[in-house]
Amino acid sequence: MELIKKRVVLHFPGFEPLDGNAHRMRYERTASQSGKVWGFGAKVSELNAFHGFSSFDVDAASHLWQTVSKVHVFDHDVLVQHLRAKSTAKRMLDGFVACGRIVADGGLAGYFRHAWRFGLFFIFPFLLMLLGLLLAVTIALAPAGFGLPAWHLAWSLPGAAAFFVYLFLPFAERFYTLHLFSDWEMAVALARMDRPEFNEWLERCAAAVREALREEADEYVISSHSMGSSAAAHVIGALLEKEPAIFEGKKVVFASLGSAVLQCALLSSAKTLRARVGLIARCRSVFWLDVQCLTDAIHFYKVPVVAAAGHPDAPQATMQFIRVKQMLTSDHYRKIKRDFLRVHRQYVLGPDLKAAFDFTLLTAGPVPAARFADGGLQKMPGS
Repeated sequence: MELIKKRVVLHFPGFEPLDGNAHRMRYERTASQSGKVWGFGAKVSELNAFHGFSSFDVDAASHLWQTVSKVHVFDHDVLVQHLRAKSTAKRMLDGFVACGRIVADGGLAGYFRHAWRFGLFFIFPFLLMLLGLLLAVTIALAPAGFGLPAWHLAWSLPGAAAFFVYLFLPFAERFYTLHLFSDWEMAVALARMDRPEFNEWLERCAAAVREALREEADEYVISSHSMGSSAAAHVIGALLEKEPAIFEGKKVVFASLGSAVLQCALLSSAKTLRARVGLIARCRSVFWLDVQCLTDAIHFYKVPVVAAAGHPDAPQATMQFIRVKQMLTSDHYRKIKRDFLRVHRQYVLGPDLKAAFDFTLLTAGPVPAARFADGGLQKMPGS
């Protein structure tokens, strides 16, 4: 197996309120953890500006190998902050509007048809918020229910508002409810392509990616996590639309981790995204590695993403199945296993133990990324 000495990484993170520097700091912590487990060291440079986005260099090495990687981070924190900057009432309203559009576009039916756990993930925040609103209305109308005079509304209405704002909302935020409302709003935007600020961000990403591809490297890894996989599919597909030969002569791996491409692509309005998925799948220069995990409910486990997006005749993404509990100590896993978003983030976090998947080694290690699917880490030098 020929080892990778120079790599360019184009990373599209998931839906989190983290800017480029926060992602660099997370990567540094993750690389440190991986290094302790696998026996290598990793130096992560300070953050550099790159065409409106961020990048940093990673020099990873053991006594048997050395790999230098340039990591470009295409975070969408500016979009996340835009969605979060609204008032609570506006975030709730826009979230329910997004829910209605997803149902109307056939998303709900598609989720339950392909991955019932993802369907439950979709409806959970909306049902929880409806429950809170129902309880608040019940408190507000309690005087009428007990046949009390109308003047009792003077305490029941403020009481209902206080219950919702000071008791229910803090409880709901333990389950990231408003954050998920914004997540679904972005999913609709990436499906319908009808919001200029999202489309302009994708265009800026495509321009920066095109420039990053000019750098010579043994391998180019386009890594994406969760919602970032839909963004990456849009960007890669848009480049292939304009320049079909852009990846020719390069070893390119599109690694979708806990991919939520179908979160958007299953909506009937997502015609552009589905077409771009097909372009990526049919591009002979791109190897699509789809990393999935049984205990992660926030993706489409064992679902062939390309076929589900309407391209059953195209080459399918190669699936790699991993287990979070095999990456962490039993005590560590016990602490996080009921936090569904924390489990979902493990794809891009550091391990406690050697396992079949490691994000740092995918993006900065010596093993070609395409080899991960067939047990490549078992052939790590010195392992």
